[in-house]
Amino acid sequence: MAGEALTELAVRRGFFFGANGAYGGTAGFYTFGPQGAALKRNLEEAWRDRFTRQEGNREIEAPTVMPEAVFEASGHLDGFDDMLVACPECGASHRADHLVEDATDIEDAEAMGAEAVGTLIADHDITCPACGTPLAGEPVEDFNLMFTTDIGPGDSQPGYLRPETAQGIFVEFPRLKEYARGTLPFGITQIGPAYRNEISPRGGLLRLREFTQAELEQFIDPETDEPPLERVENVAVRLYPADEQAADDGTYHETTIGEAVTDGVIGSPWVGYYLGVAQEWYERVGVDPDRFRFRQHLAGERAHYAADCWDAESEVDGDWIEIAGFAYRGDYDLSKHDEYGDDAFTVFKRYDEPKTVERATVDPDMSVLGPEFGGDAAAVADALEALAGRDPGAFDGETVSVEIGDEETGDPRTVAVDADVANFSVEEVTESGEHITPHVVEPSFGVGRTVQTLLAHAYREDEVDGEARTYLSLDPAVAPQDAAVFPLVTNDERLTELADEVADDLRAAGLAVAYDDSGSIGRRYRRQDEVGTPFCVTVDRDGIEGDGPDTVTLRERDSAAQVRIPVAELADELTALREGEPFASVADRYDAVDTDVETAGN
Repeated sequence: MAGEALTELAVRRGFFFGANGAYGGTAGFYTFGPQGAALKRNLEEAWRDRFTRQEGNREIEAPTVMPEAVFEASGHLDGFDDMLVACPECGASHRADHLVEDATDIEDAEAMGAEAVGTLIADHDITCPACGTPLAGEPVEDFNLMFTTDIGPGDSQPGYLRPETAQGIFVEFPRLKEYARGTLPFGITQIGPAYRNEISPRGGLLRLREFTQAELEQFIDPETDEPPLERVENVAVRLYPADEQAADDGTYHETTIGEAVTDGVIGSPWVGYYLGVAQEWYERVGVDPDRFRFRQHLAGERAHYAADCWDAESEVDGDWIEIAGFAYRGDYDLSKHDEYGDDAFTVFKRYDEPKTVERATVDPDMSVLGPEFGGDAAAVADALEALAGRDPGAFDGETVSVEIGDEETGDPRTVAVDADVANFSVEEVTESGEHITPHVVEPSFGVGRTVQTLLAHAYREDEVDGEARTYLSLDPAVAPQDAAVFPLVTNDERLTELADEVADDLRAAGLAVAYDDSGSIGRRYRRQDEVGTPFCVTVDRDGIEGDGPDTVTLRERDSAAQVRIPVAELADELTALREGEPFASVADRYDAVDTDVETAGN
């Protein structure tokens, strides 16, 4: 019921609503209204402050459309799929693993594979949600989630809308490493839209076709770089490891980051570090720690290149939803782009002192290779050079065999070359360093899902002076507005003029301020409570009478407590409250205001 009430509030008060309603709506696309857009911006800025500025990282903004070659290299063309089952009667398409999860106690059917999901659909007599037709025996197929587009007119270049912001960072690594002066570790962040052609969007902001990601790609030397784990070693976390998920009586590990890394529950210290940072950040922006956990990926859902993966999950309306992922991706991404791209995706690691090493080399006699292999001669020479570095012993015989692609068909074929023609030798060389491929640690946050989590965790119903009230207990750091300013009555020119001046002064101080002079004061309080405005400023006659400085009342949303505060001090106090100072500290410095009844209204 709370979920339905929150959805109604979100639409009515301008947080978010389905897009393109005038044309029947478009599933999977939502518009953030004035309140939702402000909340989302504040959340993004809070993430930027913690994961970019405080970590000493740099932020970029890459295009949302990228050429096909990028996603061929990354593996998205072949492996970015969800399981689809289509109804034979009405033709509706459904996410097969979600149907299984909705009909059974299975929490993560995605990790089971298409064949197993198809069997479960039959075993549980699962039917089409749209028309009720049985789906047993219908094929469960892989459906690629990327949106396609054309880049340019005519014989255009095929392209895709990016399904994640990460590829924009990986593709630009050859230039980004220059900005970092080729020194590891360094981190690059990006906040922006991503697109996935979801089979069955659902759950408000939880599964969209266009959504916002906030991602950090931390590039490290796996042999030498260690995270500053001491900063978060005492952070308390609730972990749900893979072995506990598999056990019949599995339970959480209530522990600290330091203990979890030491005990091997978290396999990567870098992942552990960012879990600790994320735990503190989520609590700071208002996620309820009692409705929050880190769940380790099961073997079937973990990407093949990822050594350790955890999801941050929040409880919303009784369901656990993923709101962030943390993965140790190894050198997979940069190695793949190094293989397919034209630039070098490595960094030069300088030794403390130069080293003398033996290096196997070849100097093929092209006057022999050319007549013998024609257009394939250069490929043969390249293959000999690669083989020398990989397997010097292959040159011990009279001939050496290498594999090349056929010049016309591209099919692989093996050719033999006389060892004398290859001119193999081992030389001593002095090296000052080596080129290495950095490893990547990736914290990836879903912004829209976090917005919905904050709203769900902030939703409250109570009574004030005997009247029912609904409010959003949003943290001042992310609330859509910092304060609202009211003249107590509108028929007193002195009050309205001072209220206008107060609102202008607060805006000039960088605060987001609403102004409301419509209806009773209780009605105005209720409106601001529903959108989560943490503080209301009321200009009344008591504040402008007498010989002292003008004062106003400052009301705190959750407690409805009020204090009287000089106008000249208001901006500084509200700024401190937005930055985290408790209202109780402010209340200690000023006189409390005793109110009788806040006139109720909706």
